Amino acid sequence: MHRLLPQLFALVAAMGPAAGFPAPQSLGDTGGYGRNIQRTIRLLAESTPQHRNTVRILFYGQSITEQNWSRMVADGLRARFPNANLVIENRALAGFASQMLVKTAETDLYPFQPDLLIFHVYGAHNTYEDIIRRTRQRTCAEILMLNDHVTKPEHLGEETDPAKVPIQCGNWDAFMNHNWLPSLARKYGAELCDQRAIWKRYLTENKLEPSALLRDGVHLNEHGEFLMEQCVNAYLRRDAGFDPAPAEAWVGTLTAGRDLRWEGGKLRVGFTGNRIDVVCKAGSAAPAAVTIDGRKPSDFPGCYGRTRALAKPGSKWPPVAPITWEKPPVLEDWTMEASRDPADEKRYTFRVSGSKTGADGAGSSDRRFVSDSGRVVIAPEDWNVDFALGVLAGLKPLPAAFTMRWSLVPQFVDEFVSPGVPDPAVETTVTLAQGLPNTEHTIEIAGGAGTIAALRVYRPPLAADGAP
Repeated sequence: MHRLLPQLFALVAAMGPAAGFPAPQSLGDTGGYGRNIQRTIRLLAESTPQHRNTVRILFYGQSITEQNWSRMVADGLRARFPNANLVIENRALAGFASQMLVKTAETDLYPFQPDLLIFHVYGAHNTYEDIIRRTRQRTCAEILMLNDHVTKPEHLGEETDPAKVPIQCGNWDAFMNHNWLPSLARKYGAELCDQRAIWKRYLTENKLEPSALLRDGVHLNEHGEFLMEQCVNAYLRRDAGFDPAPAEAWVGTLTAGRDLRWEGGKLRVGFTGNRIDVVCKAGSAAPAAVTIDGRKPSDFPGCYGRTRALAKPGSKWPPVAPITWEKPPVLEDWTMEASRDPADEKRYTFRVSGSKTGADGAGSSDRRFVSDSGRVVIAPEDWNVDFALGVLAGLKPLPAAFTMRWSLVPQFVDEFVSPGVPDPAVETTVTLAQGLPNTEHTIEIAGGAGTIAALRVYRPPLAADGAP
């Protein structure tokens, strides 16, 4: 019976919780679907019980991406590829358009280092591009962009010729969906799920109004979630004819005994990229010191990650983002005590302190703040208290004071210690450094030969200046 479980799960996933809705008669010309996400699908398809490839998938966006269709897609992937070691997260933030999500991406998107980003967001076209460009600069993720679903009857007959819908045309929906998003997908080599076209055909085929698939003016009801899942799944397909995927060249593996050799107990090797991992093998070895370009990984400021800065009272929406630094950071927890100015309800005064740095200065929301240590920098435009706490978290009236906390977390190790290999079917990896400048480097590991099977190098396709 257990051998039939994967097929049973796949059948249940295909039916979905919205079984009974008519399936789309046409998903379009599916022959080209999935061209730009084939590394992810290959890793899934080639997973076996003996070698379970780890695949990281991130859903990101706002309230549409938070809806149940994303869980349906995730469950369907687990059912279709039961041998893969899938790590799937949804970090969408309802209400955060692209001009705000571009700030939270600093804590949510790039540090996650997905193999596949599934992305939908409304908002400004230029900050939408900023997110896609920075994903290409900082990660090796393949990208599946979703254009917008249909919400109004007039969308059914909208102009689709990109030459006729420039930004000046006065029709924002047509400009974004038929000009801007397709051009971004081509520019950055992303996959564009044209769900908008599928929705139009589906509504026409079934003689439905857009409202039949919506619970309000924009959010999906159960029927709409069913259709969106169908749209996304159409692109999550394996086609070896598209091999090799561009992303295959962005991730390289250097194998011990073939590419890696220890001399005098030390491994020294050059690489190009912004991240390097150890693939561990069973065995034991003494802790091995790690240096990159003669420096400890902790000496690279980009190798420090940040958590969302969350407030109490508050919720998941950060009232300030991003929070950066000018001087070298350290691993610590930070606290801000903020109070609304009685003379100006839009102005906040605050003090910050670090668990290691201690009291680190005071400032106000209307001025650029650099803490005494230089380890906290906040720009005036990065305050978003009214929207985050008032509109989205529903705190009315706004609190006169709130406490905000965030942490700096390591994306590095200065000393490699193998954690062992608990499951031989799943690679055990340790990230030595993530967030390096995306350039040439030399790494030296003093020891570890008995526990290092390979080094895996990640080289994002764009440099910091946007050059290939």
